[in-house]
Amino acid sequence: MKLFVTGGAGFIGSNFIRYWLKNYPEDSIVNFDKLTYAGNLENLSDIEANSHYTFVKGDICDAAAVNEAMKGSEVVVHFAAETHVDRSILSAAPFIQTNIVGTFVLLEAALAQNIKRFHHISTDEVFGALELGTSAKFNETTPYNPRSPYSASKASSDHLVRSYNITYGLPTTISNCSNNYGPYMFPEKLFALAITHLIEGQKVPVYGDGLYVRDWLYVEDHARAIDRILHDGKVGETYFIGGLVDDISNLDAIKTILKLMGKNEDMLEYVKDRPGHDRRYAVDWSKMQNELGWSPSVTLEEGLQKMIEWYKNNEPWWKSLLAKEKAYFETQYSS
Repeated sequence: MKLFVTGGAGFIGSNFIRYWLKNYPEDSIVNFDKLTYAGNLENLSDIEANSHYTFVKGDICDAAAVNEAMKGSEVVVHFAAETHVDRSILSAAPFIQTNIVGTFVLLEAALAQNIKRFHHISTDEVFGALELGTSAKFNETTPYNPRSPYSASKASSDHLVRSYNITYGLPTTISNCSNNYGPYMFPEKLFALAITHLIEGQKVPVYGDGLYVRDWLYVEDHARAIDRILHDGKVGETYFIGGLVDDISNLDAIKTILKLMGKNEDMLEYVKDRPGHDRRYAVDWSKMQNELGWSPSVTLEEGLQKMIEWYKNNEPWWKSLLAKEKAYFETQYSS
């Protein structure tokens, strides 16, 4: 089988490609990536010589480039997106262009080339926010209620994908995942930011009171879930992928990192809150479990320990990224 993977040089995409080639060594993958600030070919340096792997630099908004690179593929796995909420607040335009227009271009190409499966990676953030202290969780029937330019652009892309299945018969599936974490996570995201700051002896910035709740999914568990959907998922269906059963606040998650790294809570630094910060996300992934036999295999503490060790052993990787984005980090996380 030949897969066309968009955004494969990013955090989740690169972990998926590595997982897929390890478990399906006879398959081939075309990695189509624009290499924005979040795309990094070093993420896949260990497999760049693999004869079953091809990298093509390109923009998913470029129809000619997409159509040429997609030729001969059977499956599209669409990761490529602008994803960082903070950056969408600073400038929404790239999110509209990449996440909406880019998805449209891919759908058109997939339709023209008779792709056998178009799998779209989305987020739980398109469903808005839940109240703290409740047992409510997002599921596949939850109404859309995006609250940031990022989540609004991803909601739009979900609707486009679904419409191409219903209107044109394109065989699509969608997965809405919770917050991923693990190796190769760009250091602007919470856990990677915390770990890299602590390695460098810096305090960890915490938005507001830190009591925001997220569902954390170890990135390899996410790859396993996509595997199940591609092999056994029903065309036209949406699947939720989460990593936790019980709520944990961002503050408590960071305190877990402090504990694992032998640091005290005086390494926390509370900073100005994000505008429109969603209070709580929680994901009901029972459909994945009941229909596809998937469940997360890595606990949060196990995953954080693995992640900490990876960042300790790969300082040149993340230090070069921090240096390139120094101005952004200094502006965004000033106390």
